Amino acid sequence: MKAGKTVRTFTAKDGRKVTLRTIRWEDLDDLLELINSLVTERANIIRDTPVSREEEIEWLSKALALQEKGEVIYVVAVVDGKVVANSEIRRRLSGYDKHTAIIGVAIKEGFRDLGLGTEIMKTLIQLGREMKLKVLMLTAFANNTRAIHVYQKLGFKETGRIPQKFFKDGNYIDEVLMTCMLE
Repeated sequence: MKAGKTVRTFTAKDGRKVTLRTIRWEDLDDLLELINSLVTERANIIRDTPVSREEEIEWLSKALALQEKGEVIYVVAVVDGKVVANSEIRRRLSGYDKHTAIIGVAIKEGFRDLGLGTEIMKTLIQLGREMKLKVLMLTAFANNTRAIHVYQKLGFKETGRIPQKFFKDGNYIDEVLMTCMLE
């Protein structure tokens, strides 16, 4: 998919306009700020150390190339000209699971509970249908009840669990595997 392509727009619960579009090179600073804000917050993401500008340049270069080849679609949420969320749908490319994809969503603090997560997930599900996928998969920290609630609301079901997968803040946390069957 082309870089910077608008996928859809909607109004958040606080009345602000949200644009969902694919990533583009100009998002570098916003994406770096987003990931590092999640690390600083100690959000429920796998990464626990800050990302350097050089690392983000390398990641974004690869991400744009993969997106251009159609292997992954990255969708960001833009509010007031700033990227405040990032998501992806990554199709399996070979083997017996080519009908499946992994999805993920990360939303900056201060932009949660505004409907962004729900709308991003609906968009990823629609992209999955357009890609003729049959199964969408995601993983979540078991204590991320807010996200798990959104996923369940949109048709995802818990289909597996890895006990004590994460060790964060002195506690073990299970990883929850969720799947959604597309018609």
